[in-house]
Amino acid sequence: MTSYIINLTIIGIAALGMAWMPSIARRTGISYSIFYVLLGVFLYKVLGTILPLPDPISKNTYTVRLTELVVIVSLMGSGLKIDQPFSLRRWTVPFRLVSITMVLSIIIVTVLAMWGLGFDLPAALLLGAVLAPTDPVLASDVQVGPPNEKVKDNVRFSLTAEAGMNDGTAFPFTWLAIILAGASASTSDIPLSWVMYELLYKIIAGLACGYLVGRGLAYMLLRIPEKKKFFSTKDGFVSISATLVVYGIAEMIMGYGFIAVFACAVTMRNFEMHHKYHKKMHDFSDQIERILVAIVLILFGGSLVSGILDQLTWEMVFFSFIFVLVIRPVTSLVGMIRTRLHLKEKLAIGFFGIKGVGSFFYLAFALNEEFFALNEELWAVGAFVVLLSITLHGLTATPVMKKIEMEFTDP
Repeated sequence: MTSYIINLTIIGIAALGMAWMPSIARRTGISYSIFYVLLGVFLYKVLGTILPLPDPISKNTYTVRLTELVVIVSLMGSGLKIDQPFSLRRWTVPFRLVSITMVLSIIIVTVLAMWGLGFDLPAALLLGAVLAPTDPVLASDVQVGPPNEKVKDNVRFSLTAEAGMNDGTAFPFTWLAIILAGASASTSDIPLSWVMYELLYKIIAGLACGYLVGRGLAYMLLRIPEKKKFFSTKDGFVSISATLVVYGIAEMIMGYGFIAVFACAVTMRNFEMHHKYHKKMHDFSDQIERILVAIVLILFGGSLVSGILDQLTWEMVFFSFIFVLVIRPVTSLVGMIRTRLHLKEKLAIGFFGIKGVGSFFYLAFALNEEFFALNEELWAVGAFVVLLSITLHGLTATPVMKKIEMEFTDP
């Protein structure tokens, strides 16, 4: 047997397993991400070099593209499944989480990484930008269900909307770290150029692109078929097509594609909130996402036994626990001050700031754009934080969310 055939078979088995993983996770109370990481560890221990090299440093370009694809597919699904109509008032909590909470988290991580881990400013800032976003990919256990579920859940809605928005709003800080890493000491116009281009133009361009493409697609998919029956379509794969189209257009006009994809999804969903076609598009995106996630998690498990944590120190381990158990929850509570949520809901939102594939993308992207002297250390910390998040959140999400739902959810 060739390694190609073996790899093909493993992908098939992993994808097949995903068909039962949601029900298994509900029954066992353990997230599927834990099972697939352990599967990756086992496979790479047994088969070794027969499988693809799971090294995100030497295979940086592949890492960027694979994680990029997973994230944009996940962002489309996240935007389509949010039942809460968009408005600044209704989305107050997610907006606070992607502004106050995320910025505070980046600042605190940057300071601690420089002071406690000995990182230089660019590497410390990059670590902050990498760890700040809540992951839309691995957070399915704490996110809302399919479209038109008709269940009001403040915790799940807030975490879903936050994950959709901050996987794009963390990009300016990633670019700031890249710019600082490649800048000379005499460069004085970095802050102004960063604010005007990376912070303002790219976000606005992404939002505008997402909104316009979303409106156009929604009209074409939902409104025209009412008048012209021959133009009707019932194919769920349109969600993937829309994802690639809006992402590509946004990137071509130098906007943030992540923001554009989520904005497009939310725009399409709000065009006709209760249309049944949203569920069909969401379900197809969800199925593709789970196949891709299975591959990423197996590779991540393989990287754990292939040296990704070699540069990990006790200081980094301590920092990772502080970040997951203190920094994220505390900054979330600060961001949600004077909101109407119950304290238990705020604590749940703060604790379940799950880290995952989005963090891998940002780190691989930055290291592909510019040289960072501490790239191995950055991957060690980033990988350990994700591993810690997968373990802690994967074991607690189901029971905690069930308890929250029983107490606070309105049908």
